[in-house]
Amino acid sequence: MQISRKQLWMSSRDYIFISLGILLYAFGFSAFIFQEKVVIGGVAGLGTIIFLVSEQWLGYGIPVAISQYVLNLILLAFAYKVVGKQFVWRTIYGATLISLFIGVLTPLFDGPLVDGQPFMNVIIGSLMCGVGLGISFTHNGSTGGTDIVAAMVSKRSNVSIGRTMLYVDMCIISSSYLIVHQVDTVVYGFIVLVIVSMMADMVINTNRQAVQFTIFSPHWEEIATAINNEANRGCTVINGTGWYSKHEVKILLVMCRKIESVTIFRIIKSIDENAFITQANVNGVYGKGFDAMKLKVSPRHSSDDKNQQFTSTHIPPKA
Repeated sequence: MQISRKQLWMSSRDYIFISLGILLYAFGFSAFIFQEKVVIGGVAGLGTIIFLVSEQWLGYGIPVAISQYVLNLILLAFAYKVVGKQFVWRTIYGATLISLFIGVLTPLFDGPLVDGQPFMNVIIGSLMCGVGLGISFTHNGSTGGTDIVAAMVSKRSNVSIGRTMLYVDMCIISSSYLIVHQVDTVVYGFIVLVIVSMMADMVINTNRQAVQFTIFSPHWEEIATAINNEANRGCTVINGTGWYSKHEVKILLVMCRKIESVTIFRIIKSIDENAFITQANVNGVYGKGFDAMKLKVSPRHSSDDKNQQFTSTHIPPKA
């Protein structure tokens, strides 16, 4: 199977952005959150707990990067038969990279970058971690951790992935009280959980956000042509009937990126200031000119192939 240059570039670009997103996450965690000894969700939180416990009992904290990577490998070994080989290999890259970055960056900081401001450090670190995860997830990346647990649970039960990740992260953060015995540190952990989730969702949804226009105008033909030529967007003409006037009308349906909505408005206003317009935000527009559906589906057999297979299988040969 030959890979085209476009496919190779798309794959390479995905790995570049996954690496940048993981680097941003590792910097936010290493420079801000870990320096305040705040336990967050995921395997990074478990690694922090192992570091704190080993520091108390052994006098030497086991680095988060090492325990994080070992835990990820153990989880992936259990998940191999449940979630499949593709998920495992994709996660190994992210898990290896995040452990490598955290292992390199954590020793570079002797304390939080903002002295005496634990809440500020938690906020800044959470924002960076959330944006980094959002960038990684947008390009089909995975950092392992609770993603693996959630994927295994969703295969065996009806519990959603998001709910499973939330339950596991809450348990990890709550358990930190048994070690640090400080309520404020536990609260900071929950703040990180909320902000990281919100920022990751924001980055993912912003990347896919689009706008749908519904336009009613007697100058619909001129508007559609201008949108085609000036905005390089397609228009769908729908037949409708105004129930008050009992007159037939033409309705334009237009999809565009959110940043292109101002251009569409200017085109409509320059042609018909009295046009009736509705605008709706939509997440996830797929097809030509928009995002590609990154799903792998099994090839479908044509009806002729099915008929031929049915005939050759079920009709006995003539004597």
